[in-house]
Order: sequence, then C-alpha cells, then structure tokens
Amino acid sequence: MTFASYEEFWPYYVAQHSRAATRWIHLSGTLTGLALTAYGLARGRKRFLAALPLIGYGTAWPAHFLIEGNNPATFGHPAWSLRGDAQMIRMMLAGRDAELAEIAQKWLAENPCQDCPPVTDF
Repeated sequence: MTFASYEEFWPYYVAQHSRAATRWIHLSGTLTGLALTAYGLARGRKRFLAALPLIGYGTAWPAHFLIEGNNPATFGHPAWSLRGDAQMIRMMLAGRDAELAEIAQKWLAENPCQDCPPVTDF
C-alpha cells in the first residue's frame, strides 16, 4: 500500500498489529533490546548495540507471521514503521492499549481484506 503521509500510514500500522499479543510481543522485544543496548553502552561493549534490532525485529517479525498472518509493515515502510513502533509502545506504556485496539478495529472495518482471517481479540 502507498500512503501520502505518516498520519495516513499510522492507522494502517496499528491495524497490522490488531491482535493484543502482537503488540505486547513488540513491546517486550523492544524493551529487552533497549535494555541490552543500554547495558552494552554502560559496560563499553559495542557488540551489544546489535541487540536492539536483532531482538526487536527477531521477536516482532515472527509475531506478524504466526499471530497476525501478515507481513511486517517494515518491509514496505521502514522509517514510518520504526516511528509507528515507537508511538505504539509509548501509548502502551501510558496504558492506552485499548485505544490502539479501537484504531485497528476501525481501520480494518473501513478496509476489509477478502483473504484475511477475522480478528476477534481486540
């Protein structure tokens, strides 16, 4: 899909994370990667800098394939996906996961996919 702006992309991004399990796996992978990266920086171990992308993507991508049944938005929109991930995680940490579920549900209702399995666990 093509988008004219990040604001147009954002609801699509959230819809690609429509299941709560996917969002929470993203959160845990990102926070674990950040923690290991911070640890590596604090200890002067540069190889730990690889932890964030390896753990972040290494947990998120299987969630897309196995839980959502879709391809990560990163494949088509890498910069906006990174920004979307940060925004999604900030909202989750602020206790706004239900709001994300509503955004996903609305986008999916307005953009039905003929080949997609139904999403029931908003």
